Amino acid sequence: MSGTAVGPILLPSNQPPARFYRGGRRISEFRHELPSPPNTPEDWVGSTTSVRGNAPVGMTRLGDGTLLADAIASDPKSWLGSDHVARFGIDTMLLVKLLDAGQRLPVHAHPDASFAARHIAATHGKAEAWYILTPGVVHLGLNQSVTLEQLGALVAQQDTAALLALTHGVPVEPGDTVFVPPGVLHAIGEGILLVEVQEPEDLSILLEWKGFDLDGEHDGHLGLGFELALKAVEIHARSRDEIDSLVRRAPPPGSVLSAESEAFFRLDRVHSRADFPAGFSIIIALDTAANLTLASGAEMPLHPGSTTLVPHVSGSFRVGGDALVARPPAGS
Repeated sequence: MSGTAVGPILLPSNQPPARFYRGGRRISEFRHELPSPPNTPEDWVGSTTSVRGNAPVGMTRLGDGTLLADAIASDPKSWLGSDHVARFGIDTMLLVKLLDAGQRLPVHAHPDASFAARHIAATHGKAEAWYILTPGVVHLGLNQSVTLEQLGALVAQQDTAALLALTHGVPVEPGDTVFVPPGVLHAIGEGILLVEVQEPEDLSILLEWKGFDLDGEHDGHLGLGFELALKAVEIHARSRDEIDSLVRRAPPPGSVLSAESEAFFRLDRVHSRADFPAGFSIIIALDTAANLTLASGAEMPLHPGSTTLVPHVSGSFRVGGDALVARPPAGS
C-alpha cells in the first residue's frame, strides 16, 4: 500500500510559500540547503496540518507523493501505535516547525481547545513551545492587566508600540526553551531561529499587522470578528516570576520543556546518547552529526540540520550525538 510505514524517513524541507513575514535564510543555512525563496520562514516537519484555509499547503508528502496524513489514516497503528490510536485516533497530536524570524513577528495569541471547539469547530487549540537556536528577545505575556475594551482599542488603532510595551521582553540564548500556553500574547523577535513544537492547528489571533504582508482586519480574527476573538486572549498580567516559570535556561539533556507543557507534547534534547520507546517521533539533528540506531540493529546517520520521522513500527530506538526528539503528549 502506498505510504505504508516501514522505517525512519528523512524529510526534506517543507516551507509554505508567501507567508506574511520575512525569513527562510536561517532555515536553509541550518539545513545546509540552497537558499530559500523570500517569505518562507517556516518549515513544517512531519506535518498532517495545513495552512488554515489553504489545504494541502503545509502538509508533508512522502517520497511517493502520498500525503503523510493519508498514509497515517490508511495504516494508523503502524505509524502511531495501538495505544496512541486507542486514545487519540489517527491524530498525530503534534506539529513540529523550524521557524526563522526574518522580522519581529506580530503580537498575537492562540485559542485554547475549548474556545476553538466552540467557535471554529477545530479539534485542538494551539499551545506551543520553542527551543532556541539563535539568540534574541521574545515577548511573552502581559506585564499589566487590561480590559477587553482597552485591548480592542489598541488593535483598532494599530498602536503597535503600545501593544509591544504591554508584554514582557525576555532575552533568550541558544538552548533555552519557552512554553507558550494558549491565550498568552507573544511575539518572536527578529533574528531568532528556533524549533517549535505545537498542537497541530494553524490558529492565530493577530493584534497587529502594520508592516506585515497581511490584511489583519480580514484575516486576524479567525473569521469571528475581533470582539469575539479577543475573548480567547489572556488579559490579566503575569508577574515576572510567572513568566520565568515558562522559560528554562539551557536545561540539561532529557526533557527540556516546563512540566505544564506535557499535556500537549514532549521535547527531549540528546547530547550524547538516549533511548526512546516505539512511537511517532521527529528527530532534528543539531550542530554536529548524530545517528539513529533501531532495536533491529539498523543504523542511520543524521546529518546536521536534518529532520527524520520515526514511525511506531520502527520499534524502540537510540539517538546518539546532538539532536532534539519531539513526540506527542506523554501517556500516548
